Amino acid sequence: MATVTMYCTAVCPYCVRAEMLLKQRGVTEINKIRIDQNPSQRAVMMERTGRRTVPQIYIGDTHVGGYDDLAALDRAGGLAPLLAA
Repeated sequence: MATVTMYCTAVCPYCVRAEMLLKQRGVTEINKIRIDQNPSQRAVMMERTGRRTVPQIYIGDTHVGGYDDLAALDRAGGLAPLLAA
């Protein structure tokens, strides 16, 4: 299974929903980068993704986007193959 990395905060409901969706799809481990605990990571996230909001999700080297992007990818049938890579 591909490595999943998620930029997140402790109180973000979309981060929680993204984690729930990933776990439903068989992901057992998510590398969480907490930008609320490590503010310098927010700048890294913004540089990597061009976005300011959390979550920002990577599956392997592929930037999926936020929760809405993740859910849309799942509905389109693209999440499972990306996770399996």
